[in-house]
Amino acid sequence: MKLVLIRHGESQWNKLNLFTGWTDVDLSKKGIEEANEAGILLKEKNFDFDICYTSYLKRAIDTLNIVLKQMDRQWLPVMKSWKLNERHYGALQGLNKAQTAKEYGEEQVKLWRRSFDVAPPALSIDDDRCPYKQQMYRTVDKNDLPYNESLKDTIKRTVPYFNDVIKKDMLNKKRVLIVAHGNSLRSLVKHFDNLTDEEIIDVNIPTGIPLIYEFDDDFNVLKKYYLGNQEEINKKINSVKNQTKNK
Repeated sequence: MKLVLIRHGESQWNKLNLFTGWTDVDLSKKGIEEANEAGILLKEKNFDFDICYTSYLKRAIDTLNIVLKQMDRQWLPVMKSWKLNERHYGALQGLNKAQTAKEYGEEQVKLWRRSFDVAPPALSIDDDRCPYKQQMYRTVDKNDLPYNESLKDTIKRTVPYFNDVIKKDMLNKKRVLIVAHGNSLRSLVKHFDNLTDEEIIDVNIPTGIPLIYEFDDDFNVLKKYYLGNQEEINKKINSVKNQTKNK
């Protein structure tokens, strides 16, 4: 069984090096190009899908739509779930990553960004950025919506959603594409690869690059690989890693 994961193309706030989280921002020009390239590459490599999954956030939705357009598969069914959203960065949302590292120290910001169980500062309950105040989450139980999240918290929603919903499609021989976010995909990667809490810290997923998993019938990973030029992929991975560096 194959599963294709894509982190959305570069967003406007990725470009500005801002903490984004659940803030609903558009793709940048580069992000649109990345999505087009991903769709073209998947078509060239003869990938096809039966169902697609994405988050409630438009940078992922738009990436998926562009990929499907390039593949001439816009008619495919798409399931959207907030459980595939990016990790909620709480009160850090909108702050510049490098400036935040300068203020609080790179180690503290690395803990907020990449540690397993350390959450960033939470939004206050009256903050307009709280998800329960936003229309897209109007049908979600307010008690399920976060004010901030660690990666551990993100895993608690993404992995059960995969196991309860997406995995069933795969077991029914459906070819699945997931377009989501850096941390929601890191949650799945940790689960698939049986990574320790420490090992996941240094895993960085580049924007707009298809990541392919091949599983046996028991969902053990047989193979994983990125599509595309490996040198360019490594540059993108390092770029994600160095976002807190002063520039």
